[in-house]
Amino acid sequence: MLKARGRTPPFRDASGRPAPASVAECGRIDLGGLDQWVMIRGRDSANPLLVVLHGGPGGSETALFRAYQAGLEDHFTVVYWDQRGAGRSYAPTIPPESMTIERFLADLDELVDALRARFGPRKVVLLGHSWGSVLGVLYATRHPDKVAAYVGVGQVSDMAASEDASYAYVVAEAERRGNRKAIAAMEAIGPPPHEMKALAQQRRWLTALGGALGPGGSLMRMTVHALRTPEASVWDIVRLVRGSIFSTKAMWSQLTPINLIRDAARFEVPVVLVLGRHDMQVAAPVSAAYFEAISAPAKTLVWMERSGHMPPFEEPEAFARTMIDTVRPLAAGA
Repeated sequence: MLKARGRTPPFRDASGRPAPASVAECGRIDLGGLDQWVMIRGRDSANPLLVVLHGGPGGSETALFRAYQAGLEDHFTVVYWDQRGAGRSYAPTIPPESMTIERFLADLDELVDALRARFGPRKVVLLGHSWGSVLGVLYATRHPDKVAAYVGVGQVSDMAASEDASYAYVVAEAERRGNRKAIAAMEAIGPPPHEMKALAQQRRWLTALGGALGPGGSLMRMTVHALRTPEASVWDIVRLVRGSIFSTKAMWSQLTPINLIRDAARFEVPVVLVLGRHDMQVAAPVSAAYFEAISAPAKTLVWMERSGHMPPFEEPEAFARTMIDTVRPLAAGA
C-alpha cells in the first residue's frame, strides 16, 4: 500500500520483540495522482480503523496527535494522513487548481478504499478537526457504507455565522479589557468576510484575547511537545508553515460559503461532536447549533470545559476517554 517508506517505532511485546498483530509503518501513497504521506499505527490491526483528518487547510497535525493521543493506537488502528498540500505531502509543484474540496474528498475516498483493501472491507471511523471536519461531514454523509462513525472536533458548520461570532468576540473582549490596539485593528479590517491579510490579523488578536485556546493553553508548548515525537523534526515546522500558507490561500474562498447546517445535517451513521467551551476560532455556539440540527441514528455532544479549538491537545486524557468509551463501541457495533 505504501511506497517510499519512512521510519516509525514498532510496537513490542513483553519480550521486546515486535508485536505480531501490530502495524507501524509510514510512507507515501498515490492519491489523485499525487504522492501523499500516510502513517498507520496500531497495536492490534484488528482494532477499528481511525482516519485522522487534520485542520488547516494545510495544517498537518500528525506530530500533535502522536504527542498527545498516541494511547489511541492501543484501541484503534490509527491512520495519520498529511492531506494534499500539507506537511510532508506539501510540494511547491502542486497545482493550486487541484486544491478543491471535491479533489480532497476524492483523495479521501481513494485512501479509505486502499485501507479497506489492506485491512479488510470494514467501515472506518473518521475524526475531523476544524477544516478536517468539513471533509469528515461531507464524506460521511456521501459514503455511509464506508463509515462506522463520525467524530467532529472544533466542528465547522455555518462559516459565515462562525466568522461573525469570532469577530464579535474579539471586539467585545478588546473593549472589555480596554485594549485600544485590538480595537483599532478590528476597526481597520472591519467585519467579515475577510481576505487573507485581514483574517491573519483577526486570528492574531483572537489568540491574544483568549478565543483560540482555553485557560493556560499554549500553542508554543504544544509544538515543542510535538517535536519530541520519534517521527518529527524541525523540518516539520517549515513544511507546516509553507503548507498552511499555500493551502489556505488556495482554498479560503471555497470555505467561506460553507453552511453544513443547511447542506449536510442528515447522517446515516452515528455522530459524536467534541467542542471546546472556549472555542471562538470555529465558534462553539455555532457548532452546537449544528449538533441540534443533525439527524443521525445516534448523536452525542461532548463539551471540553477547559479547551478552546484544540481539545485533543488541551485536554488529552478527557478526549482519549471519549474516543475509547464512546466512539470505539460505535465502531465495534458497525
